[in-house]
Amino acid sequence: MKTKIAWSPTPELVKSTRLYRWMKQLGYDDYDAFLQAATNDVSWFWQEAEKVLGIHWDEPYTRTLDLDKGIKWPKWYIGGKLNAAYNSVGKWADDEQMKDHAALIWEGEDGQTLTYSYSQLNEQINRVANGLKEQGIQKGDIVAIYMPMVAETVISMLAVAKIGAIYSPVFSGYGADAVATRLNAAEAKMLITADGFYRRGRPVSMKEEADKAVAMSPSIKKVVVYRRLQSDIPWKKDRDIDWVDVAKAEPLCETESLNSSDPLMLIYTSGTTGRPKGAVHTHSGFPLKSAFDAGIGMDVKKGDCLFWYTDMGWMMGPFLVYGGLVNGATILLYEGTPDFPDPGRLWKIVETHQVTHLGISPTLVRASMKHGESWSNQYDLSTLRVIASTGEPWNPEPWTWLFEKVGHSHIPIFNYSGGTEISGGILGNVLIRPIGPITFNSPLPGMEVHVFNEEGKPVTNEVGELVITKPWVGMTDGFWGEPERYEEAYWSRFENVWVHGDWVMKDDEGYWTITGRSDDILNVAGKRLGPAEIESILVSHPDVIEAGTIGIPDEVKGEAAVCFAVLNTGVEETERLQLELLDLVAEKMGKALKPKAIHFVPDLPKTRNAKVMRRAIRAAYLGKDAGDLSSLENPQVVEIIKQLGERS
Repeated sequence: MKTKIAWSPTPELVKSTRLYRWMKQLGYDDYDAFLQAATNDVSWFWQEAEKVLGIHWDEPYTRTLDLDKGIKWPKWYIGGKLNAAYNSVGKWADDEQMKDHAALIWEGEDGQTLTYSYSQLNEQINRVANGLKEQGIQKGDIVAIYMPMVAETVISMLAVAKIGAIYSPVFSGYGADAVATRLNAAEAKMLITADGFYRRGRPVSMKEEADKAVAMSPSIKKVVVYRRLQSDIPWKKDRDIDWVDVAKAEPLCETESLNSSDPLMLIYTSGTTGRPKGAVHTHSGFPLKSAFDAGIGMDVKKGDCLFWYTDMGWMMGPFLVYGGLVNGATILLYEGTPDFPDPGRLWKIVETHQVTHLGISPTLVRASMKHGESWSNQYDLSTLRVIASTGEPWNPEPWTWLFEKVGHSHIPIFNYSGGTEISGGILGNVLIRPIGPITFNSPLPGMEVHVFNEEGKPVTNEVGELVITKPWVGMTDGFWGEPERYEEAYWSRFENVWVHGDWVMKDDEGYWTITGRSDDILNVAGKRLGPAEIESILVSHPDVIEAGTIGIPDEVKGEAAVCFAVLNTGVEETERLQLELLDLVAEKMGKALKPKAIHFVPDLPKTRNAKVMRRAIRAAYLGKDAGDLSSLENPQVVEIIKQLGERS
């Protein structure tokens, strides 16, 4: 089926992009030829990539890539020395033309705002870096950062990096047990936290949860506390340190010069078994890949404003930091929820701070749809050049609504998919090619990507596993302390092939569609289908705002689909509507794939970065252990689904 084109770049836009100008500089007029060259010689490609990003090396590298330990354990930029903090902020603070440009804007949910220039941000980083050293933090120590989206979170990350220690960001919505699990897995020496933050107009306490977590984490020696709320909090004199006391140290001018392979960040992702996986990222890995995807892929330039609605404990938080700052752009952090005090808050932020690049999730868009486009149309979005989306597959209706009603059919939607272990994206929508609804128009340059069938053969026009067959800069340097688990997770299916876990299809024209996680895939009577296919049909019905689909055991078909629908405000939950929706799926997918049941629910289980957790739905419905659910925003929904399963 031919991909419908929704947006095409003008010749003028193409020529203005960093990607096109870089291609021309390297001698390429044709994007496909350039993409082929990038994957034919990944060593050449990533050497040119660091140059175009202006990466500062304290000592130049002698070789770009070393594969002595095989494709699973590549080493990049051999012999090179650098520091991610300097490449993000220090180099711009030393630049007379850049030092006074805005580096970071923070907006609190209560309306407070702060702006730091590169020079001001650098001074804060240098003071905190010295303050951390005075508290005994040394090169190689691990500092956990359990903080809301405030400027001090970014300052902490880069201060830790400046002195050669390793930071581990923890999702601000986690409870004590989940925090403790990560502190213990990392054997963190220090925790940086806050007294709390504002969410939906209410203060949310953090210090109490942090104290409970530290009580279960013997490796923690010191706790630094930033007083965002200025609230009355418990205090241990021999352990707790006020942020103000750390931040008033004399600025540390010297930046630790580190090997390119030295660890920068340890970021944990939820595992299906409940034991989180600690992805290890280096000073030349995560910052460079994130900056490349943002700068060359999304066309983030000096002076632009990048705003991603996320949390620093999720991958897109550090992506925001390095994707923006390494490129000399302004990054925007927002503390609260995007629809408080009204559904126009997100768009008001775009207007107020002249955002050029906005990152959101399909779930957030589906939630906005029910309020209508009048909220976005109240605000001037003329600075917005790109809307990026990540976290989950799109359904056509919300994609079309965002593109046509919010972006008025002229702002490209940069669909972006990758992962924590990738340091950014595998697939994207480069701005020099046409873009179609819900699809990706290209692998990100430098990523050798294919669709494999069950036999490990590349296929087109057929759903299969998303795989990567060559190493890339930003690839996780294993899991912290668990090399065998890392190899088992990504390399055990096909020899020397990274199996990412996404179910995807590539068509003849080079457009890619992700249909869901391959571990979410349904096998109904021998027919494999991604849950997003059924969910998109349900969401196309005017009464349905959101849908989730799982597979459950079935005696006849092996597996049958069960669906969960969130209805629009004011729509009555009736048996007639259930039958209508079941028939709609049967009509679109075929009678053999008609779901076994459909249930109406008030919401779907989601993480706070708005990712639907289908495994939580399935486990609850079948009465099984779902593993780690500590990142859920709305755990009460799991109980509702569990009760539905018990009654079915």
